[in-house]
Amino acid sequence: MAPRPALHPGLHPGLHPGLQAPIERHTHTVLRAATLELVETEPRRRFPTTLHAGVPGRAVRHVEDPPASDAGLRADVVLSLLRHSAALVPRPYLWLTRPGELSPHDDDLRWLGPSSWACASLGSPLGLVVVTRRGWFDPVSDVRREWRRLRRRPG
Repeated sequence: MAPRPALHPGLHPGLHPGLQAPIERHTHTVLRAATLELVETEPRRRFPTTLHAGVPGRAVRHVEDPPASDAGLRADVVLSLLRHSAALVPRPYLWLTRPGELSPHDDDLRWLGPSSWACASLGSPLGLVVVTRRGWFDPVSDVRREWRRLRRRPG
């Protein structure tokens, strides 16, 4: 039996398995676009944590201001966003944008359990991915992509 990959401390091993390297091209393209969208559209240094479902440019969002304290409420929010985004795109992604570095943060961990539950209940193979101005990461598998200067590709 192969050993389980190491999870961040405090994460339950029953959560979705997370992204595995190498990342599929479509997933890489969507997550790069989500990072670029954040860089180009959010001028503030500090901004509220926002949950997105869909793909960049065709997504529904929930701005967490003030933060939701109840895990059941967060699960309902994720479920609702995923259902609405399924009407917009055939393969919706779920990502959390927030300020800060590419390391686990309280906001990530607060949304991780409810997001995993909602994704599993809808049969979604992907879970929550965290996006900051520096890149993205999966809080379960720690697969990540980081950029020093992210720019729109010509053409």
